[in-house]
Amino acid sequence: MSQPRVVTFLGPRGTFTEAALEQVPGLEDAERVPVANVAEALTAVAEGRSDAAMIAIENSIEGGVTAAQDALAAIPGLRILSEHVVSVNFSLVAPAGTRLEDITVIAAHPVAWAQCTGWLQRELPGRAHLPAASNVTAAAELGNGGAAQAALSTPTIGNWVDGLEVLADRIGDNADAVTRFLFVGRAGAPGEPTGADKTSLVVELPSDEAGMLLDMLEQFATRGVNLSLIQSRPIGDRLGRYRFVMDASGHIRDERVADALLGLKRFSPKVTFLGSYPRADGQRSEVERRYTDASFEDARDWLRGLLAGEPEQ
Repeated sequence: MSQPRVVTFLGPRGTFTEAALEQVPGLEDAERVPVANVAEALTAVAEGRSDAAMIAIENSIEGGVTAAQDALAAIPGLRILSEHVVSVNFSLVAPAGTRLEDITVIAAHPVAWAQCTGWLQRELPGRAHLPAASNVTAAAELGNGGAAQAALSTPTIGNWVDGLEVLADRIGDNADAVTRFLFVGRAGAPGEPTGADKTSLVVELPSDEAGMLLDMLEQFATRGVNLSLIQSRPIGDRLGRYRFVMDASGHIRDERVADALLGLKRFSPKVTFLGSYPRADGQRSEVERRYTDASFEDARDWLRGLLAGEPEQ
């Protein structure tokens, strides 16, 4: 795609999602539009009001972001262009002059609260949690007459909100915590494989019969395709109906991945291809010889020869 002129992201300004945009080349002149939720960011792309969106999809501590997974499954016409990983840590902030002993209620996004539980139990036991829409919103609303005296927020919150003081820094329970983000545009032809790629899909089972999940997974296993993520999400029309959000190692232009997708299409009533894109960590897929492109090509040549009546070599 051409360089995006407008990109949407979960706002307000200063969130980890906006930090992920800094990793995308060519956005220096793009208009960045903060929105209230992931579905709004992706809908703007699908409807042409935005050229691309950045959304959080997975956290190394809390797992998959279900709102993002559901939005990708529900909104048609989207493609993942790239993935980006951002180191995540938090600060406890409050209006200047606030002391730790003054704090009875702490505003925080639920994910931030969960990732700081250990520190909070040690240093501020018994404090109440006031859920916030984002890490920046938690801090921005302090001092506006709300119940919270302090907030868990991003380390750079001082760049966006005036009058705050950092009471404690880097209070996350896991210093290595990261969040994976997806840069999403409108559907188009996938790029060329790099050898270090990932393919994302949403797949529905044809029925709730015994063995259906195993049949789906065998489409990948018998072709040597590793799954780095598989998560079930309710379809919503009735109990017991699920779709599966999956990340597979490899690119749709790789023979083994393409063959797995053909098997899925024959098996499943609905397969949504979300995109093939470079892995953020650059890790190349290790493939056994029997699953290489050359092996698939050799097998097709062999079959062609049999059908043409050529003598076997």
